Amino acid sequence: MALEFKNICKKEYEVTIIAPISLKLKPGIFNTILGPTLSGKTTLLRLMAGLDKPTSGEIWHKEINVTKLPVQKRNVAMVYQQFINYPNMTVFENIASPLRVKKIAEKEVKSRVHKVAELLKISPLLNRRPTELSGGQQQRTALARALTKEAELVLLDEPLANLDYKLREELREELPRLFEETGATVVYTTTEPSEALLLGGYSATLHEGRITQYDPTQSLYRDPKSLIAAKTFSDPPLNTVEVEKNGEGIFLEDGVHWKTSKYTNIPNGNYTLGFRAHHLKLSSTKNDDLKLAGEVLVTELSGSESFVHLKVNVNNWVVHTHGIYNFLEEEQIGMFLSLSNCYLFDTEGERVYAK
Repeated sequence: MALEFKNICKKEYEVTIIAPISLKLKPGIFNTILGPTLSGKTTLLRLMAGLDKPTSGEIWHKEINVTKLPVQKRNVAMVYQQFINYPNMTVFENIASPLRVKKIAEKEVKSRVHKVAELLKISPLLNRRPTELSGGQQQRTALARALTKEAELVLLDEPLANLDYKLREELREELPRLFEETGATVVYTTTEPSEALLLGGYSATLHEGRITQYDPTQSLYRDPKSLIAAKTFSDPPLNTVEVEKNGEGIFLEDGVHWKTSKYTNIPNGNYTLGFRAHHLKLSSTKNDDLKLAGEVLVTELSGSESFVHLKVNVNNWVVHTHGIYNFLEEEQIGMFLSLSNCYLFDTEGERVYAK
């Protein structure tokens, strides 16, 4: 049941919304599209659903060209960030509505509705109307309708964004399990790297309408192939610094450098060094740690963690560390970084690997 894009492009008034994309999603698992607001996530889902038509290229599903097939003839379910329920129907009838369209027998309708309502913990709400529900209960109703439809392709457009924190956490754990039982191909969009990691499966990073990488989620996070993919999959933002490779040295600003044999075989020249906020330490842990200094801009406290925003020469960096630190603004502090925790990118933004 694989869904495949073959050189798909979408333009509106000569503006490219989706650049030519060729991508084959893994069937029967969770596929997350991770990208910032306005990167093209919703447009991509609408193309998958058949709500929009591509300017060029083809969409294939189960080895059938469905590019021109209307949404009514596709076995697709879609749940939006802004949950949509029929206000004049009870929760039961909302969930049952796609089954009514298919003229499923009443006994089967009741069985499916009660099963999915139990899974999503909304069984006591079946006789209520949407206006009597909380936002979380309404979103669960919309998800239940998608589940009971037993669609081959389920599209979830930031479905948890408007829910409270506790409910988001619960549903993030439940959703992969719920849809795994159906065998459907699920595509889930999000702006949050942490959410993609929790959902697992495969992820695609999307930037300005372009897919920059598609891999198992954990692999994509640990092994980004480009600077854009690494930035897309980093929260707090990826720390970067321009460096020069010369002989056995990786030189940062002010003559600070690592002497290393790790990148001996790559050409001398200019590169971008990238590393995540939790890899910048306030104390040394390894022999090859490089000591750096920076000026504190602001410190954010979050429970038992601290996010320290720093100015290091011309760069703004973030340190994410466990513990509570009350640094003063403009205070000079030291920090440590290991080359083993860094990514190196060439001038085109492509990842450079040690040979």
